Amino acid sequence: MLSKKELQEQRVRGYFIDATKELLKSEGLKSVSVRNIADKAGYSFATLYNYFKDVKDLVFLCVKDFRAECMLSVQAATSRMSPGSKRLKAVVLAYIQYFIQYPGIYDLFFNEKLSEIDRTGHTADLVSSLLPELCAADWEALRKENSVAPREITARNAALLYCTTGLLALYLNRRHPDNYEAFVKQAGQVIDLHLKITV
Repeated sequence: MLSKKELQEQRVRGYFIDATKELLKSEGLKSVSVRNIADKAGYSFATLYNYFKDVKDLVFLCVKDFRAECMLSVQAATSRMSPGSKRLKAVVLAYIQYFIQYPGIYDLFFNEKLSEIDRTGHTADLVSSLLPELCAADWEALRKENSVAPREITARNAALLYCTTGLLALYLNRRHPDNYEAFVKQAGQVIDLHLKITV
């Protein structure tokens, strides 16, 4: 059981993490500074250094939290579906939807230079392994059905990562296509093409 002091430290750390996440979601990495985080958390900026080495440590923790949040969001959207091609498409669409809902997280994951947020070298792996991890059970089900060869799974995972990243970049940054319904339709068609499935 945690002592009072440990509970207090955990609580204050949580305030700083939550403040950083809020800034990242709403305004992106450019808004993240020691002073902005401390102001949002309701503490002095000097207090932040009692709990974290610097802002990079905080941002890395946020990347891990956002990754877990995205996984939960996708799992909630697809939990009643059986593994296979239909759920695989639904997983990819739910993954895309998460970033549509939080464009600041998309920017953090795919547009920011990793040197700005990564001291450990693990951020790129956390980001690039997310979609393949979400799709793993569905690919395994398709492999067992002999619908896809094991050697194709890696290539198709890579294609899905590249195409979803590009689709999101065009929609979030260039509003192409110019409305959400057209974007969802286009995303579905591109996913079908890469999965070579018709659902």
